[in-house]
Amino acid sequence: MSTTEQAVAPSRKQFDSDRLLTLACVGLPLLGLVLFFLYPMLIVFLRSVTVDDGYGLGNYTQVLGSVGFWRATWHSLVMGGATTLLSVFLGFIIAHGLYRCAFPGKWIIRAVIVLPLLAPSLVQALGLIFLLGRNGVISRALGVEIEIYGFWGLLIANTLYALPQAVMIIGAALVLLDARIYEAADVMGASPARQFRDLTLPAARFGILNAAFVCFTITITDFGNAAVIGGDYSVLATEIYSQVVGQRNFNMGAVVGIMLLLPTVISYAIERQAMKRQRSGQATGQVPFRPHFAPLRDTLMASLALLICAGIVAVIGIVVYASFVTLWPYNMALSTKHYDITLAGGYSSLRMTIVISVMAATGGTLAVFLLGLGLRRLPGTVAQPIQLLAAMPAAVPGMVLGLAYILTFNSTATPLYLLYGTATLIAIINFYHYHTQSFLTLMTGFRQLPQALEEAAGSLGAGLRRTATDIVAPFIAPMLVSVFFFLFMRSMVTLSAVVFLTTPDLSVAAVTIMRLDDAGLTSQAAAFSTCVMAVVCAALLGMKATLALIGRRNRTKGTA
Repeated sequence: MSTTEQAVAPSRKQFDSDRLLTLACVGLPLLGLVLFFLYPMLIVFLRSVTVDDGYGLGNYTQVLGSVGFWRATWHSLVMGGATTLLSVFLGFIIAHGLYRCAFPGKWIIRAVIVLPLLAPSLVQALGLIFLLGRNGVISRALGVEIEIYGFWGLLIANTLYALPQAVMIIGAALVLLDARIYEAADVMGASPARQFRDLTLPAARFGILNAAFVCFTITITDFGNAAVIGGDYSVLATEIYSQVVGQRNFNMGAVVGIMLLLPTVISYAIERQAMKRQRSGQATGQVPFRPHFAPLRDTLMASLALLICAGIVAVIGIVVYASFVTLWPYNMALSTKHYDITLAGGYSSLRMTIVISVMAATGGTLAVFLLGLGLRRLPGTVAQPIQLLAAMPAAVPGMVLGLAYILTFNSTATPLYLLYGTATLIAIINFYHYHTQSFLTLMTGFRQLPQALEEAAGSLGAGLRRTATDIVAPFIAPMLVSVFFFLFMRSMVTLSAVVFLTTPDLSVAAVTIMRLDDAGLTSQAAAFSTCVMAVVCAALLGMKATLALIGRRNRTKGTA
């Protein structure tokens, strides 16, 4: 063999192994998307058109002719619209205060605003019951009976649940505004009110629009708050639960699920377009805006933001406090007796939820990392359809995905039936429920990775495996850590996606809280909620500590 042939052979071997590894990186996550997302959604559609004599639209005719369905649909749309308006309005106030005003104590607002994300959605409803219910603190103090169950209670609970999303999205738009245009406006003599009207609002419009559609989607698909405080105010999420669990009518549940999917998909599509417009409108070389103290404006915005945060603290704090009250509201002495939980399997569901969350976070982080790594090696014409598929799960409500899983995996017609009733299946649905957010977060990290680093590694003879472990993974380590803890924390508190998959022998924390509340053990439900929030808070602190450690190591390497 000649010298040239000897040099080409190893190169060809490396090339072939890199191709195989690329195919594996893309193929395995893609197979997962097909088996655990596309296939279950296809089954939901097929079940929705399944009738006694084959396939047809009889189920749709029956559901669309039902007064209860149209009432639930109208309630969902009204609730979604009202919650969206209120959440975006309050979210803009807080975001504007954080990023466009100058006042001390912003760290308090940032810390408080994330609290609703650290608890199952039904915790907001529990807190409102302890505050405004028949035996609530405020109701008894005022000596009035407040009807908290129904529209108004659900509106407040959903607003508190959606508010953090609105603040983060609008804040991300406000923080990108260029300080130079405001300096020019000052030179031209424009008043602060004129600058707000002509500069701030137009520049933030896509962020506001994006926040509106996210809040609408969260509200219209939420099940936890509606189940606890909705009362007779039926919505589509509770209608699905009633059809599947209450009446065991899976075909009708599939129809309602498809109908719930329609406004969510439309909302998601519009939200994606808003995001694209926002990105395309961003200029390069922007100068960060640093607000100067304006007494009237900043005092007003700080007061409003702190007032909203006080409401959040009151709703979540009362749940923690009530968990230690001996007998609410008759014996307010503090006690830990409610933490002695024996109903609904005790703390076994909490331990199992932690295990499931670790499984979802570990497997999910690895899957999106492999997918992102493989997509970088594929041509754009091939990568774009796969990226579109990877972003699709965000358009599917948790209730619909959970329904799809029970219809798919509770059937002996498929070998995947072996997964039904296992912790593995719940971990899988938790991952695919939040697949889009995880994938997009990691792709942001991949876009920041200089192409020259990979090219230099390749020129030195490093294959894809070596490049991934020595170059790519260390560079995007902060994103990997963020995705891991994001999946862990969301898996700890999710309810709608897993409510159909629990069994008498296998439950999760959020479902246990709902069962305790249904059994009238509200204080024990508060105690269990407090335990869940403690675990999630510990995870959040762990994420911040890990990111700080990574940042310190990177700075140390940079100065070495």
